[in-house]
Amino acid sequence: MTTIIKRDYDLLGASGKLAVETGLAAAEWYHTDVPRKDMKALMQRSDAPAIRDTIIWLGSMLVCAALGVYFWGSWLCVPFFLAYGILYGSASDSRWHECGHGTAFKTRWMNDAVYQIACFMIMRNPVTWRWSHARHHTDTVIVGRDPEIAVMRPPDLFRLVLNFFGILDAWHAIVDMLRNACGIVSAAERTFIPEMEQPKAIRIARIWLAIYIVAIAAAIAMGSILPLMLIGLPRLYGAWHHVLTGLLQHGGLADNVIDHRLNSRTVVMNPISRFIYWNMNYHVEHHMFPMVPYHALPKLHAMIKHDLPAPNPSMWSGYREMIPAFLRQLRNEDYFLKRELPATARPYREEFHSELPAAAAQ
Repeated sequence: MTTIIKRDYDLLGASGKLAVETGLAAAEWYHTDVPRKDMKALMQRSDAPAIRDTIIWLGSMLVCAALGVYFWGSWLCVPFFLAYGILYGSASDSRWHECGHGTAFKTRWMNDAVYQIACFMIMRNPVTWRWSHARHHTDTVIVGRDPEIAVMRPPDLFRLVLNFFGILDAWHAIVDMLRNACGIVSAAERTFIPEMEQPKAIRIARIWLAIYIVAIAAAIAMGSILPLMLIGLPRLYGAWHHVLTGLLQHGGLADNVIDHRLNSRTVVMNPISRFIYWNMNYHVEHHMFPMVPYHALPKLHAMIKHDLPAPNPSMWSGYREMIPAFLRQLRNEDYFLKRELPATARPYREEFHSELPAAAAQ
């Protein structure tokens, strides 16, 4: 008789301790072989692509904000605020991510500046999330170790729907900001934020709180929510695109494995979504080689696609396979999608399936 071990997603829980004991935590991941010369060329950083894209991003936000304010009080403001919301509440998600890796720009202060701006927009403490994301790459979708698992098993479908409007994420972000502003770093946060970095997280939370207080005070003084339509609320009404794309990263795929081809998904996307998402649709490639800049990911994909599952040809295709997987996981949380490799690929590296509760593939 097989004993079923329930997943414990708490960073201080049993699954995380088991991952450490079995060597699954901080394990050596599978990587497709890439000649050193080619990888060195791919990893070359450049300011030009990110400067261009950042000017387009922030410039578009400024234009949409100005037109939204100009037409405020009429229905004509709606399309401008919808566009502003996506640029604020979704494009910021990929910007904090890439600049957090330090690969978007060659110049460090540019990475840091855009990282801080984007973190504020997406309401993710830049100190907390820098270290959280480092853990995410070290222990990608390892239960009890990865603090950034978007869909746990069995999946909470109601929570997923709410997050398309940023409701739960923003609520938790506000709670975390208030807690940090009071000088409290949680036990879970202390598992991945070095002690010397924790005061920085507290200081930034206090700065953010002051900014939100000013925005709320301005709204009260004006008798209008207009200031909050520019600061704060776009995190809600503009969240849907980053959730739409973000769920595709790992949704319905394997957990507790050490091969990114098993737990990550690459999706072909339209140019607008790719701009908003900053090429993170090449997600298997990004996890295998996180130091390759976003603008080089299409070239990396072409170089290693012989060793990867075929990418989903569209977001619709990704959801057509992911949603049924979520529904099956409601009945059997061990179920996951195991995508076929081409004949030219090396076999999946999946030895940890027998040791942790990640087991039953389709």
